Amino acid sequence: DEEKKQQDVMSESTTFFRDGMRKLMKNPLAVLSLVLLAIILITIIVAPMIVPYKYEEIMSINGKRDKGAKNLAPFTYSKMEQQYIDQGGTRFPHIFGTDEQCRDYFIRVVYGTRVSLSIGVFASLIVLIIGMIYGSISGYVGGRTDLIMMRIVDIIYSLPDMLVIILISVVLDQVLDLTGSPLAKLGTNMVSIFIVFGLLYWVGMARLIRGQILSIKQNEYILAARAIGAKPGRIIKRHILPNCLSVIIISAALQVPSAIFTESYLSFLGLGVRAPMPSLGSLANAAREGLQSYPYKLVFPALTICLIVLSLNLLGDGLRDAFDPKLKR
Repeated sequence: DEEKKQQDVMSESTTFFRDGMRKLMKNPLAVLSLVLLAIILITIIVAPMIVPYKYEEIMSINGKRDKGAKNLAPFTYSKMEQQYIDQGGTRFPHIFGTDEQCRDYFIRVVYGTRVSLSIGVFASLIVLIIGMIYGSISGYVGGRTDLIMMRIVDIIYSLPDMLVIILISVVLDQVLDLTGSPLAKLGTNMVSIFIVFGLLYWVGMARLIRGQILSIKQNEYILAARAIGAKPGRIIKRHILPNCLSVIIISAALQVPSAIFTESYLSFLGLGVRAPMPSLGSLANAAREGLQSYPYKLVFPALTICLIVLSLNLLGDGLRDAFDPKLKR
């Protein structure tokens, strides 16, 4: 009878990831952020398949440019489009209206969201990989190596990122020819942003992982692994980094909104993607010129940025609460 009672009391066996996901699903804000991110992802994937317009396409009917389709309000048609519809033709509605170049604004916001999310995820991967490798080596080796590596981190911290982006953009624009390459649509400004993320923004991740490794490498199982002759690379990969997994997941999740916000304000300043490729920051910058006449043009990209950044921040907080074993509910 006592064994049966113990079986009833004992919880079922689970893994670290499954237990964390179960706690995450109990967090209503984290679940809401996941739903919002899923809706945004589905929209930016499915919308280009449904909407017949392209992000650089200027409105035209039967090969004739529609000059009246300029700065249209949401769900409205130009005179030429209305005449075409009255004659029996079909025209897909402009959900967010059109811009000053007679281009559909909804599809430009969709592609701008694609660009901003892609940059955020890619930049976070760069930061994660470089910071994890650098911080692992510095924390595990210690001694003079750790001292030198951390002084390099301090020097990088002192560099102004905005100035470095401007300088690299100017230099790359002179020496780099992207014609015919997949990066040609992004332009040298975005390439410089990726380079700056790889050069500057990994230092926070490296410091965080180094601090975790300094405390973990003093445990007995690390001493046991050294005693049986395990190499440092295997110890870091198999014993130390898995115990830093919660910190790595949380930091990577919080790095994505930071990268998106960085790309947005750089595009707002004109240092982002090259026209006609849109991003949320460049769309907000273009909408600033007609703010008094067409305020809704600023609302759409700004609201998208807010939803993405807020959702990712809430998701990062939820991941921290779910996967950090030091935090008790």
